Amino acid sequence: MKRFMFRAQWKTGKAEAGLSRWTELVNNDQKLFDDGEMMTIAGYRWEYQIFLYCECIHREWQPEGIFVDLGEFLQEWPGKSEFRKWIPLVDVFHFNEPVSFEHWKRKQPVERRVGRVAHLRPEMIGSYIYYHYQLQEERAFLGDKYEIIGIHENLLFGYQEFPKVIEEPAAPKKLNTSGTPGNWNDSRMDLHFQPWEDGHLFFKPIEQVFVLYCGDK
Repeated sequence: MKRFMFRAQWKTGKAEAGLSRWTELVNNDQKLFDDGEMMTIAGYRWEYQIFLYCECIHREWQPEGIFVDLGEFLQEWPGKSEFRKWIPLVDVFHFNEPVSFEHWKRKQPVERRVGRVAHLRPEMIGSYIYYHYQLQEERAFLGDKYEIIGIHENLLFGYQEFPKVIEEPAAPKKLNTSGTPGNWNDSRMDLHFQPWEDGHLFFKPIEQVFVLYCGDK
């Protein structure tokens, strides 16, 4: 199993029509679940942007495959030989990762599946990744099994589930060092984030558009 996150942006004036079409496509197409390809898929929106979180069971999956009719509403992103509608976010932090279908299947009901966003100070991106990779692979302390944070440019998108599930990861850790601060506050994450206009630091939750989980069928 693998997890993927994507970011897209509505064309000017196309947000509401695009959102309506996106919801319609999700509600009418259950093929990924019927074919056993997807465990969870969740969509979120924030201002003129939308985000997608996916748990793929057998193979890598691209949103263009199921959301092909959404393309007319989305901006094109440069950066490769062909423009893209959806930008993959790079996984920069997770406490846990799936090793099998049974390992990742939810053992208790999920009350909330939350999407959230934040901005890093551009000059602090390297430091943020450095501290979080150490924490992740040294297993300095345990955290939410299903939490994951992705990055594109200096924007962070995070996915979480509640109630939180805290358990020892099944995958082996990749570091045998001990560089994570004993007190996580010493990493000074407050200096890494770009403040919001209202002065708030860190993440803010964003609107959920849909969530589908194979165990709910």
